[in-house]
Amino acid sequence: MPRMNVALNPGMRTVNLALQGGGSHGAFTWGVLDALLADERIALEGLSGTSAGAVNAVALASGYCKGLAAGQDPRRAARDSLARIWGEIAAWGSLGALQERVAAMLWGGLPTELAPTNIISNTLRGLFSPYQSNPLDINPLRRLLEREIDFEAIAHTHQLKVFVSATHVRTGKAVIFGGRQLTVEAVMASACLPMLFKAVEIDGEHYWDGGYSVNPALAPLIDRCESPDLMLVQLNPLRRDRIPQSSGEILDRVNELTFNASLLTQMRSIDLINDLLAKGALQGAYCKNVLVHRIDGGPALQAWPASTKTSTDGVMIRKLFEAGQASAAHWLARHFDALGQRSTVDIRRDYLDDTRQDLPSPSPDGSIRERGFRSWLARLFKRSKNA
Repeated sequence: MPRMNVALNPGMRTVNLALQGGGSHGAFTWGVLDALLADERIALEGLSGTSAGAVNAVALASGYCKGLAAGQDPRRAARDSLARIWGEIAAWGSLGALQERVAAMLWGGLPTELAPTNIISNTLRGLFSPYQSNPLDINPLRRLLEREIDFEAIAHTHQLKVFVSATHVRTGKAVIFGGRQLTVEAVMASACLPMLFKAVEIDGEHYWDGGYSVNPALAPLIDRCESPDLMLVQLNPLRRDRIPQSSGEILDRVNELTFNASLLTQMRSIDLINDLLAKGALQGAYCKNVLVHRIDGGPALQAWPASTKTSTDGVMIRKLFEAGQASAAHWLARHFDALGQRSTVDIRRDYLDDTRQDLPSPSPDGSIRERGFRSWLARLFKRSKNA
């Protein structure tokens, strides 16, 4: 059987995909993945996802593995798997009132009477946790994943490396699940919003949505995968031209900034390491230049405010899917030849601020040894965190 992460001819390019979370806006990512799978010049090696990105990652991998086992076209099977997942999510919006409200809550939404703009209900929301307001921990996502995703097949595949991130409640650290640890509970943990659902317990530890600590995790795609090409599918806009003024707009923007914060930190690390490698100041077998790429919706995705991440409206989901397809096709037409050659993202322009940190002193031969660099990097981020 052909391995998806091996370029079978000189014209193919292998990439690793980092999939942001973003509720129903994950339908945009569905469109991107559909276009990449349809283009046989693209091979995939690793997938890392958070929240809705985690759902997309396991849907793609499960469909691919089941297609291989059945002797079918695995890329077509992966596309069909994603379509089934999102088809059911869209169907939630056409259910009865109770089911529709629960479905909206899945992606972090609140019923109208509990909207942040309602002062009285906002006070009540502070008095009740999901342990009182949702004691049965109702969540339609679990049943969907249990029915559609073959986690056993994902754990045993050599075709793809799949990683899902969640936030460890007690420490706030990011935890990455992969291999046999990648279960339905891991994906539920990755998508667990703490004001709506009970923390997900795995082996005696409790987890919340991965977006609070890492959205998405880039490290496993760098450390555990061979391809230098890292493709980010970004749902949360880096920039909004209009200053938010209403309480709803302010809350939307605060959420975007919160769930982008870890991404900026990771991009800063990649830029620093790439810079040291380019200058010959960093040596080590595990150090490699990372080629960063990004597909986002631009104006097409920004037309949908962050509050629509809670919507399961079928028309919106279809439009986001089509926008994702179009954005991926546009990116491939412009940048395919850059894969394996150079980054297509200007990290310093898009992700870094104006702060500068002094580099560690080089060793006598002019290089920064790997162990010393790691120690310095750990001190750097500790200092940044405490600043």
